[in-house]
Amino acid sequence: MSIFGFDAFNDEWENSGDNPGKSGRFEEEVRKLKERLNNSSGSITNIEALEEIVNFYLDNEKFEEALHFINILIKHIPYSADIWQRKGMALNNLFRYEEALEAYNRAMSLNPVDSDLLINRGITLDNMNRLDDAIGCFDSALDLDPANEEALFNKAVTLEKMERYDEALQILKYLVEGNPENKEAWYELGFCYDFLERLEESLAAYDQNIDLDPYNHNAWYNRGIILNRLGRYHKAVESYDMAIAIHEKFSAALYNKGNSCANLGRLHEALECYKEALRYEPNDVAAWHNMGNAHEELGQYREAIKCFTNAIKIDKKHYESYFGRGSCYDSLEQYTRALNDYNRALAINRDYPELWYAKADAEYNLGKLWEAISSYRIVTKLDPHNTEAWLDLGSTLHEFGNPEEALIALNTAIELRGELFEPHFVKGKVLLSLRRYVEAMESFKRSFEYDASKIQEFKDEFGDNPMVAKLLRLIKK
Repeated sequence: MSIFGFDAFNDEWENSGDNPGKSGRFEEEVRKLKERLNNSSGSITNIEALEEIVNFYLDNEKFEEALHFINILIKHIPYSADIWQRKGMALNNLFRYEEALEAYNRAMSLNPVDSDLLINRGITLDNMNRLDDAIGCFDSALDLDPANEEALFNKAVTLEKMERYDEALQILKYLVEGNPENKEAWYELGFCYDFLERLEESLAAYDQNIDLDPYNHNAWYNRGIILNRLGRYHKAVESYDMAIAIHEKFSAALYNKGNSCANLGRLHEALECYKEALRYEPNDVAAWHNMGNAHEELGQYREAIKCFTNAIKIDKKHYESYFGRGSCYDSLEQYTRALNDYNRALAINRDYPELWYAKADAEYNLGKLWEAISSYRIVTKLDPHNTEAWLDLGSTLHEFGNPEEALIALNTAIELRGELFEPHFVKGKVLLSLRRYVEAMESFKRSFEYDASKIQEFKDEFGDNPMVAKLLRLIKK
């Protein structure tokens, strides 16, 4: 039987891991097929038995073994388009796409009008990210068979990859209208609706898929993502739990369940989810980062710092974790360390106003007023509607001894949110320092209209100023 590579077949069976202890049924099927080959008594004419071996391996997703016997078949029947197509299928599933394409091209040279062959070639082109060529293959298959559901479905999937969601949607809707039991089309519909921000329709499509395929852990997972985005966090957690029940080591579901628990304020439960996710994916930067966020929200700053540090070890460009760790150092009043982390984060992303704001506050706490002023200015450029940043800029300019520029910043804060107490009060202090008493009185009076409880703070701060008593009398009037 060496002419068929039978010895190699035996070796592959012994070493494949599919021994009797693992799969008695598989062993029995292979035994029968081996008998078929033995019965040919060394003949090379038993092509049918050999083809059954190939099909059996393909059906059981043993693509290396299938490829071995496909190559033997090709030596004896080199002009079979079907054998070349099966070679392409095996190579495609082994991620050897260039070789798969060569096999499909050889098959097409022998049979250019086979719709199944065109579809399989299109799938490989899609895997190679040659998306326009893939669409061309699917269209050619549809020219031969306009109602071919497999060609339509694969075309829709490729259109999704091309972000042509509206076109994909039309095809998928057509498929489920013609066949409401098409669970794969319902799944892809959910995906399409998601990217089109039609979340309720996405949810309904995933529900349809789950009704047809209740053990599809990916559908339960995607359903959870949609529910989380809709703010239905309790339902999202339930959906992630189903995904995890079906696929225990589903780290992405554990991670996203943690996010939904965090959104519900169930931070200890969120921490457990992140820890479990990291058991399966120890280098998941997002899980380390979000675990750090949960510890920070619980006031467990040192634990949070450890988590952010682990995220940074894995990804030294993860500016969000530098930011998070800096915030924890800030909370521990370790302002120099906080500032160092903010600067590291800004070296990676300089267009993040919240980072500049945190840096400015750290500089202020370190007594670096001029540096803080520069950072507050950048915040107001990146986020010109940030009232708090304009207020802090005005307050720091006043403290630095630049009252005129302070007034400009404070007036901007008042224009943005004039109903707040703080900008009027600080403006009153600036005007008082400039001896513009009437204007100061008006600013203080306005501030107390928004928060009368601050009058005592005013007395405490300016009690020794001879104008205070007069101002208070006028304000009371």
